[in-house]
Amino acid sequence: MNKATAISIVLSTIAGIVPAPAAAQDYPTKPIRIIVAQAAGGPTDVVTRIYATKLTELLGRQVVVDNRVGAGGVVAGELLSQAPADGYTLCVMANGTAAIAPHLIKLKYNATSDFAPVALIGNSPLALMVYPGLPAKSLKELIALGMAKPGTINFGSSGLGATGHLAGEMFKMMAGIDIVHVPYKGAAPALVGVASGEIQMLMSALSSGLAYIKSGQVRALGITGPKRVPSLPDVPAIAEVLPGYEATSWYAVLTRAGTPRAIINRLNEVSAQVTHDPEVHSRLVSVSVDPERLTPEQLGAKIRRDYERWGKVVTAIGLKKR
Repeated sequence: MNKATAISIVLSTIAGIVPAPAAAQDYPTKPIRIIVAQAAGGPTDVVTRIYATKLTELLGRQVVVDNRVGAGGVVAGELLSQAPADGYTLCVMANGTAAIAPHLIKLKYNATSDFAPVALIGNSPLALMVYPGLPAKSLKELIALGMAKPGTINFGSSGLGATGHLAGEMFKMMAGIDIVHVPYKGAAPALVGVASGEIQMLMSALSSGLAYIKSGQVRALGITGPKRVPSLPDVPAIAEVLPGYEATSWYAVLTRAGTPRAIINRLNEVSAQVTHDPEVHSRLVSVSVDPERLTPEQLGAKIRRDYERWGKVVTAIGLKKR
């Protein structure tokens, strides 16, 4: 990304947060809708419903979850981009929708200027899992095997352009090995594929893969986040072997650009209360989400970093917009 584009993204994000009129102090006075780009039961939906239940309690107004599935999050993004800038329409987006999809899909909205960052709910790492019969018991052994037998390791993901796919491609580039991508139609069939030996390696959300790991159906060799996780303390972060590697999923609350700053500040403060609530914190951790508070500016910077990181990977592997 060139300097002019980077500056444009920064200015666009800042422009999405503007000074508030006095009326914003009364917010909220009616129900709030949270759009979710995933179907009910999916990871983003589960996280959003945990968040929305407590948000309803703290704000004293009903927070309604509205699942709008389609086109890799485009349907949800279009709805948010057309909503009034009044704080009554929010959207919880995972990194795939907010930072990857704009590189892969021709959008009717501008992903960097039509939305304003509100709050981060939390981060969720992926796990690098392998078929138990693969003769590699560690990341170093996996890399050595890939170097010794180029093109013989197939790695799966939940789909072309999914976070797991790009995380695998980044691993491939940083490790300097030749492994072959096999896209599946969702995380569930991909997990079945690696457990059965149909593929040898898989990058997938820890939330969906943990049961397979605990049962021994797959072997976890690495965590894509910057550190180890409490649920798998003996599994190293990939960054321990490949310094600088990071491919963490996250769940962010966004609203329409132009929403008064006072409303965004209120939502950010209440969101922090939500994720710091002991019960909510425990429920998020149980689905492999690590809560983290960021200011709207910090969240905007996080989204831009991931946008740039995944844009480089998309360009490197030659994926085109559809």
